[in-house]
Amino acid sequence: MALLVWFTLGIALWHFTVFLPDRFWGGIVGAFIGAVVGAMTSGAIVEIAAGSGIGDTDLGTALAAVPGTALGVAAIYALGVRNERARAPA
Repeated sequence: MALLVWFTLGIALWHFTVFLPDRFWGGIVGAFIGAVVGAMTSGAIVEIAAGSGIGDTDLGTALAAVPGTALGVAAIYALGVRNERARAPA
């Protein structure tokens, strides 16, 4: 059940990327993948560190995915900006 919570929270926070300039590596799909992978990774790390099972959910389960989602989206954005600068004429 925790996997579903992390996935859903990653998608929910991904929707806010429409307020950012579209410089994501892979476009909006890249931002989606970054948000979901980040949410699942940070959620799993927190659950393992807390010693909770994957079936146990509470408010902390949902909050554990927030930092990973932000980091995942930021990483994909940084990759996109770097690729954009590399392709720009000098």
